[in-house]
Amino acid sequence: LLDLDADSSAIDAHLSADPALADSVLENPGIRLPGALDAHEQLLRTMIGQQISVSAARTTLGRLARELDGSGLFPTPSQFAERGLDVLRGPKTRIAAVHEVARALESGALALNSALEPADLTRRLVSVPGIGPWTAGYVAMRVLGAPDVLLGSDLVLLKGAALLGLPSTPRDISEDARRWAPYRSYATLHLWRVARRH
Repeated sequence: LLDLDADSSAIDAHLSADPALADSVLENPGIRLPGALDAHEQLLRTMIGQQISVSAARTTLGRLARELDGSGLFPTPSQFAERGLDVLRGPKTRIAAVHEVARALESGALALNSALEPADLTRRLVSVPGIGPWTAGYVAMRVLGAPDVLLGSDLVLLKGAALLGLPSTPRDISEDARRWAPYRSYATLHLWRVARRH
């Protein structure tokens, strides 16, 4: 959950060897990957919060917690499967995808847990209609603490890359970021921080 097994000294040394990231590493030493307590909740939160602002996602998730659970706790896949179509808002394709994923989680057709390898988790997720590589990568970072995921299509990451003079297209940054392996997840966090500062 708190990424306490990470070797922060090794990660910082590796990433700060790149002049583009050196200042961010110096300003934010020992950065950790935020974990998730519940893989199913993390997947549903990620799908619902995509392509909207953080504040809009917070509002939407709070509303869903009230409408589906009543206690303020995040709804279970079962609650989404039963009543999700009644309360989810947004593009019809996203509503359908969230509902189908909730049904698959509830039935066990889609099984997620923290014992999976990142490649296995990613393969399972992208095989589900409505889940793409960004979602799968983000869930791998949060659920598994996968240290080497670069969310190359992420708009905030691309903004951070551009601000640091790095390639700022998904293909180019993904290629350029190979030098950050095996710590591309931590580089992702640094690029997000750079983008949010400006």
